[in-house]
Amino acid sequence: MQTSAISYKRHRFPSQIIAHAVWLYMRFNLSLREVEEMLLERGIDVSYETIRRWTVKFGPQIAQNLRRRQARPGDVWHLDEVVVKIADRSFWLWRAVDQHGVVLDEILQSSRNKPAAKRLMLRLLKRHGFVPKRIITDKLRSYGAAKRDVAPGLDHWSHKGLNNRAENSHLPFRKRERVMQGHRSPGGLQRFVSVHSATRNCFFVPSCRRTALTIRFHRLQALDVWKTAANIA
Repeated sequence: MQTSAISYKRHRFPSQIIAHAVWLYMRFNLSLREVEEMLLERGIDVSYETIRRWTVKFGPQIAQNLRRRQARPGDVWHLDEVVVKIADRSFWLWRAVDQHGVVLDEILQSSRNKPAAKRLMLRLLKRHGFVPKRIITDKLRSYGAAKRDVAPGLDHWSHKGLNNRAENSHLPFRKRERVMQGHRSPGGLQRFVSVHSATRNCFFVPSCRRTALTIRFHRLQALDVWKTAANIA
């Protein structure tokens, strides 16, 4: 599978250190200063601001490579939205996951209406290239209205109790949100969630691989995938 090359030229630190810093920040609920301290314990003296710049520069490229290596998603999609505050303004983070909990896409939008739901559905169909067997949402009417325009024949289940899969997918983001203590801009948040979800999908352990041995094997595989995506393998 083709992976776009990432160049670490003209950086003082080796590619392995840069990729490791980005991995620590995106994989775990750590602040930039905590990543700085962990690297310092290993004898690597780098500022948290440099780590932030590494994340902004290399994170999206690594996430793009991870998504290219991602397996075909399931055919049942759960859609949901959650409110996010940025500079005292309310935005909505629209998210879609499949029946296994893998994040399919996320879009930050200023509205919670039919055009916003339609944009999410169109983007999902374009990215994954097929129409799912079913979508499951809460009772927000915007989903049904958008579905009638995008895919009229698509099976749509609208019930709050059936959409726990999508609602639970917000939890990792909410944990990171508390560590980050808010967001600076809508564009910065959109870039962050894109990288965060791609990293989480890579290391997410499916329910069929929950024994200790298979979890360990899955994590080793995920680390190899990450290193290849970061061009340090």
